[in-house]
Amino acid sequence: MSDDRRVAGNFTAEGLGLPGPVLITPRRFGDHRGFFLETYSARDFAALGIPDVFVQDNHSLSAQPGTIRGMHFQRPPHAQAKLVRVLRGAILDIAVDIRRSSPFYGRHVAAELTAENCRQLYVPTGFAHGFCTLTPDTEVAYKVTDLYAPDCDAGIAWDDPDLALPWPFGAAEVQLSDKDRRAPRLRDLTPAFA
Repeated sequence: MSDDRRVAGNFTAEGLGLPGPVLITPRRFGDHRGFFLETYSARDFAALGIPDVFVQDNHSLSAQPGTIRGMHFQRPPHAQAKLVRVLRGAILDIAVDIRRSSPFYGRHVAAELTAENCRQLYVPTGFAHGFCTLTPDTEVAYKVTDLYAPDCDAGIAWDDPDLALPWPFGAAEVQLSDKDRRAPRLRDLTPAFA
């Protein structure tokens, strides 16, 4: 899917300028009680061109704005596609094409996901993924297409100058894990995706 818009069931999907990642907006049904929305439908996602089967759900809470989780991926044979959404708060969500043979290698897409806009980012395999929290106590939920495999777990540096990712906070302001602080630059990464 490129920059086109598609509708299937209660979902609208739009490309973000790179083949692969898709911004999905579910239809929201509201009344005096609040709202209801579907966050996933295998039938409707397949109609949108996303036939992946998700096998695990993950949930994170980040207490501080400026918390960066990423840029993560799993290598084959346990590569993961992801479907990311925000339950509380807001994030800047980023995906970087790390498929060595791709004409878009090293390019990224970014989207703001919030609890209010209900948008979701689909990140296919072959992309590193990460996000930065924009508000306190942000909760993020995401589905993945393969189980966590520590031996395939990998990442690239969040602040790789060759990527120039549009993080909204500077290096002195971000909260990172030790693992994310030690991640290699893309140019130093052993290729994971041909």
